[in-house]
Amino acid sequence: MSGEAAGTPPAGSGPQQSGDKEPPGDAPQQSGAEAGEAEDAKEEEPDRPQDAWSARRDLVDHSPKAMGVGANSRFGGSLVSGDQHGVSGGKVAGDVIMGSKTEIVYQFGITTASHGSGEVPQSTLERLAPSFVTDDNAFEALVARLRTERVIVLAGPHFTGRRTAALMLLHRLEASPVRILVRDTSPAALVQRLGDKEHRAKGYVLCDLTTRRDEPLREPHLLAVRDQLAKEDAYLVITVGLTAALEDIVPVSWQPPGADAVLTAHLRELTDETTTRRLLALPAVTEFLGRRHQLREVAAFARQLKKYAHGEVDEAEIARFSLYSLESQVQEWLEEDEERVPLRDKAFLVALASFDGGPYALTAELSDLLYELLQRTENSGLHPRVPVFGTHIGKRLQLARASLFQEQENTEWGPVLQSKAAFLDDRVSLVLLREVWTGHPSARPALVRWLQRLTDDGRPLVRTRAASTVAVLAYTDLPSTMALIVEPWADAPLFRRRLVAVNALTLAHLLDAPNIPRILDDWCGLEAEEVGRRWVAIRAYGLIGAEQPKRTLTALRAAIRNEYEEESPDALMIGQLAESVELLLLSPARDRVLTELLARLDDDRPARELALGGFLSACRRTAENETYGRPLLLDWYATAADGGHPAADGVARLWRTVLDDQQRTRDALKVLAGWVRIADRDPATEWALASLLRALVTTTAEHQRLSHLLRTLRGEDGAPAPEVAARLLTVLPDPDAAHPSLAPTA
Repeated sequence: MSGEAAGTPPAGSGPQQSGDKEPPGDAPQQSGAEAGEAEDAKEEEPDRPQDAWSARRDLVDHSPKAMGVGANSRFGGSLVSGDQHGVSGGKVAGDVIMGSKTEIVYQFGITTASHGSGEVPQSTLERLAPSFVTDDNAFEALVARLRTERVIVLAGPHFTGRRTAALMLLHRLEASPVRILVRDTSPAALVQRLGDKEHRAKGYVLCDLTTRRDEPLREPHLLAVRDQLAKEDAYLVITVGLTAALEDIVPVSWQPPGADAVLTAHLRELTDETTTRRLLALPAVTEFLGRRHQLREVAAFARQLKKYAHGEVDEAEIARFSLYSLESQVQEWLEEDEERVPLRDKAFLVALASFDGGPYALTAELSDLLYELLQRTENSGLHPRVPVFGTHIGKRLQLARASLFQEQENTEWGPVLQSKAAFLDDRVSLVLLREVWTGHPSARPALVRWLQRLTDDGRPLVRTRAASTVAVLAYTDLPSTMALIVEPWADAPLFRRRLVAVNALTLAHLLDAPNIPRILDDWCGLEAEEVGRRWVAIRAYGLIGAEQPKRTLTALRAAIRNEYEEESPDALMIGQLAESVELLLLSPARDRVLTELLARLDDDRPARELALGGFLSACRRTAENETYGRPLLLDWYATAADGGHPAADGVARLWRTVLDDQQRTRDALKVLAGWVRIADRDPATEWALASLLRALVTTTAEHQRLSHLLRTLRGEDGAPAPEVAARLLTVLPDPDAAHPSLAPTA
């Protein structure tokens, strides 16, 4: 079962319950004392820690793909291993998070961002024409239609070349001069604008016509416009977005050309054919074209490549241009005014950065929560309002340069098909979170409160994405992130908040954020009263400790010795230490972990308890966490035994030790009984278990213990003994036959 125990407190304590007080995420608006008083009731409510293995599975299942975490990745398949650390996570994602910090100044020619009108110079049209790319047949059909109908409505997403297409349609008709009309011209005022005698033109372009639901562009408007244009022998092209309010009008759907074709056309215009071919062969160009950049960015890249061809910039600058472009887009989103990018849309962009690739409905739901908190920051006296309806998925995703797709989402009930949303460029989320945290610090109070609310959510996906978001912030600005977010979570009495702190530090380390191991070392050695931070450090060691197993196990042994020095050792903390060892034994560093555990097994009681507790926990884990899945540790033993690896002897030694330990014998036999029942369903498990059982019998007592287990074992729910038990009984060696001196005397 998924780790809801960690994130879902007893009935009535979770934030999803009706009647709750304001969640603790609002504490940053209050003084420390006020915040503490407000939280007393909630903080005293107990919850249970999620077991480390289930928590790890949630982390793998729900972390964003941009971090290189997943079931088939180096982290998901094996936790963090020292020989691969930093390849997909830190080196790539880390570079993106830090960013280029280089300003890009685009020169896009005619802009429609302003509200003014003006005449387009003929030289501009002649400059655009050679690099304009389109399907000639389709475009000529549009030219013919415009010639006949006088007015055409082009519909398509922003930055796909609609404006350039409109200008080129008029250029092909030789409709000069061309005038740009103000975008907030209402449909009803179109005829009046066209009849302005002081600003007459042969061709008109109205980009991004402003329409409202109560004032759509209607067919009568176009008929009146057509009559006016016929009188003036003029033409008009109107461009609209995909969600424009139109009535009885079927717009022409604008299909943008491919980025590669546009880049080739621009390069041919800016350079020569030989240089164009050489530039297109550059690896940086291939990388750029694979990132689905906007056409305006493609045009800017062509100009940068021209500089490279002339020796004005180096190849490294060309390679970084894609990231420069992305940073410029993110800055544009966050800096635009309320009219062009409303606060609610900015909240959605931030939420999508946190939940990139996650369910759209969940992202939209939580983005409105962030929107509410941002409104409070802008005006503390305002009662936040969130419109219930009116949000168009297509419009939101178009702004975010994101796509909607169907994909399976792992849940505690199994995979479920979900409609998910993701940025077209998987680097956007990392860049956007960095920019919000460092470039717009006024958003920090709302963002901190929002993340606090996410930690109290009952859904593992939400809590995991809160952790991944904080990991990016920690990489960007570790001191502030630790002080404002991670340390308060680690100090919280609620285990679900501590667990989010564990995951945040783990993912931050995966991104190569600085000093995470040092933080864990410091926290693990804290006094007993700092129980929260110690707990966080111990759990995080289980996830990242495979990089340096000897150092990690030294720290864990020191922690358990501190517990045994107390008058009443904390059983929960001792259990958490064992679970961290469990994760290490199931990591890629398992051979080194096993060697280290065996070397110190007989040092003292704490070292022995740590090793045996972690080992027995690891023995309970099966493939895919299925009840009858193949035992992971038994698979390891079988592989080692087949290859003659010393790990096989080490596993057998720990098994004999744990079976002989009075406090653990019963639990160990239960685990073995479970393995026998699995073997009854899986021949491979039977062969592996038969090999192990032979290695576990070195004395008469061991033979008697295991033979008694196999002779008395019952099936599930009182069923007869599984047939495999009798077969396994035959493989047990007889120590008396091998060593007559061991036979009991009369």
